Amino acid sequence: MGTLVAPGAIGEREGRFGWFYETVSSHVTPVQPRSRYAADSPVGITQLDLGVVRLSGVTGPPGRSRRALSHVRVRQGDVPGHLEFALFAQTAVRISRRGEASVVSGGFMLTDTSQPGEGARADDALASVVVHIPRQALALGPDRLDGLLARNLPTGTGAGAILADFMKSLIAKAPHCRPEELRGLGAVTLDLVTMFLAGQLGDPGAPPAKARAREALRQVHRFIENNLGDPYLTPRVIADRHNISLRRLHALFDEQPLTVSAHIRRSRLERARTDLARAELSGHPVQAIAARWGFASATGFSRAFREAYGITPTEHRALSLEAGRRGSGGPSAAASR
Repeated sequence: MGTLVAPGAIGEREGRFGWFYETVSSHVTPVQPRSRYAADSPVGITQLDLGVVRLSGVTGPPGRSRRALSHVRVRQGDVPGHLEFALFAQTAVRISRRGEASVVSGGFMLTDTSQPGEGARADDALASVVVHIPRQALALGPDRLDGLLARNLPTGTGAGAILADFMKSLIAKAPHCRPEELRGLGAVTLDLVTMFLAGQLGDPGAPPAKARAREALRQVHRFIENNLGDPYLTPRVIADRHNISLRRLHALFDEQPLTVSAHIRRSRLERARTDLARAELSGHPVQAIAARWGFASATGFSRAFREAYGITPTEHRALSLEAGRRGSGGPSAAASR
């Protein structure tokens, strides 16, 4: 977790937009950005792991971005899909999806990484804060959320204004927080985004039984996120910890894209994938990182990683560290000039 490159840190170095494009595509969201203003535009990317959600701050030049079917297929780790809840601060963005276009200016926008789409910024530099939310973590039906995708969602009053201020403060100050504080802030972020989206849907309030089920599911998700490093984390352990039957636990996941076990496995893979890309952990063996996130077998971890992302853990680490060296002006970047 932390800043990949702070705004302005790249300076006037050649290839800065190439770095920006590669880092956005590999670390933030699967898109292909294009710009004619790369040479004199500030660029910066901040990434924070908040447990149940991720937070990104992106500063970039005016231009276009495109998420094609190929990006959706390549990013197998996004299956069954992440939602991206973005705040565009004083930035006008034109979004096209399924042949329909809308303009988001100084507001929120919700997108789905498993769906193709395009975006364009005519004159203003991009300044955005994005919450990356696994679909299964958001206690709102996917069919209902589809109507909110790629729309301009207001930030001027009420919950929207509070949420916008919270997100801007979070990206600015959370990098100085301890890991346990970040996990707590992630839970708060998810709650605030859920409340805001429910309000946009005009939800009059769920029936008591359904509301209880949603809250139980949310507690289970938080417990899983806080215990991914425990190799003995199983559906039975989770059920016992929450004083519910194993059958009841599986029922909570009936409408989720993944089963309980599959969700644990996917979350562990995501955490390990993030750590493998961190330069400060480059001296840690792959097996040690796998064990840190609850994988008892190095062989099993490597096989699961390749199935999820299409490359081995070692290959992912090498590619990520090389991209980081180019972004920081290290030996590889200097040799390429």
